[in-house]
Amino acid sequence: MLCELSEWLGGTFLVTWILITVLAFTMLLVMSGTLFWKLYVKASHETWQYKSNPKYPTAEKVREEILTMIKGLAAATLCPTIAIYTSRLGYSKAYCGVGEYGWGYLILSFFVCWLAADFLEFYYHRLGHTIDSMWAIHKFHHVFYNPSPFAVIADEYVDQFFRSSLLIIFPFIAPVNMDMLFLEFAAFFYLYGIYLHSGHELDYPDAHHPWINTAFQHYLHHAISIKNRPYHTGFMIKVWDRLFGSIYDGDCFCSKCEREKGKRSYEDWLKVEKHDYSPMLSLDFWWAGIRSGIKKVD
Repeated sequence: MLCELSEWLGGTFLVTWILITVLAFTMLLVMSGTLFWKLYVKASHETWQYKSNPKYPTAEKVREEILTMIKGLAAATLCPTIAIYTSRLGYSKAYCGVGEYGWGYLILSFFVCWLAADFLEFYYHRLGHTIDSMWAIHKFHHVFYNPSPFAVIADEYVDQFFRSSLLIIFPFIAPVNMDMLFLEFAAFFYLYGIYLHSGHELDYPDAHHPWINTAFQHYLHHAISIKNRPYHTGFMIKVWDRLFGSIYDGDCFCSKCEREKGKRSYEDWLKVEKHDYSPMLSLDFWWAGIRSGIKKVD
C-alpha cells in the first residue's frame, strides 16, 4: 500500500514522507483521542479507580504532550520513508505486497520483528537513563510524569528518530514488508503504547503480572525513573527488566493496591480536581501553546 501510494503520488522522498506522516498522524489522533475522551474528558469514579496517579493533568500539559508528539512523529516517519526510498534505489530489502516471499514469511517476520524490536526498545530506553548524553535528550519525555494517551511518542526529534530507526535497520538486514512493518509500529506498538501511557490500569493483566509490563509499570517509570535509575524501561515484555535487574521492588502503589487500602472511594473521587479540556477545541489555545514553545527555543 505505502509503495503503491507513494509511486502514484510521484514517488519523491518528500511526497513519501508527507504521505506516511499524514497516515500516521491520523491513526495516532484517532487512537489516542478516543481513549483520552473516555478516560479524561468523560472521567468518572469508575474509571478513576483504575488511574495510577489520582490527579489529572491540566489542558496545558496535554497540549504540550500533543505538540511534542507531533515533533516526534515528524522525525519517526522519516525512517519508513528512508526504507522505502532506498528500496526503490536498490539499497534495502524493503518490499510491499505479499510478493515472492508469501504469507508464511510475512507472518514469521511480524513475530521476529516484534520480539527484536521489544528487546532493542528496552535496551535503547535503558541507555537513555544510564548514559549522560542520551539522558540529556530523553529527559524531556519525563516532563510528562503523569502521562495521558498522547504522550506515547512525545519525545525530542533525535530520541524519536533513533527509536524508530528499526524501520530502516530491519529492511537492510532482511526482506521486510513495509506495509506490515509500518502497521506493526503505527498500530500494534503504538496501540500498546497508548495503554501504557493511558495512566489507567486493567484488572488483567494487573500490575503484579510476572511477565507483562502494564500501565502501572510505565507510570512508575515516568514518575520515579531518572538518570542512573532505569526502572522498567521495557515496553511489552517484563523479562528484559528482570534480566537486567531494573524491576521496582518497593512498596506497591498501583491502583489495585490503593483500592484495597480504601483510597479510591467515591468521597476521594469528589475531592479530585477535574480539569476543563474544552479549550483544546480552540485554535487560539493551540496558537498560544505554539508561541510559548517558540519563546522557550529563543
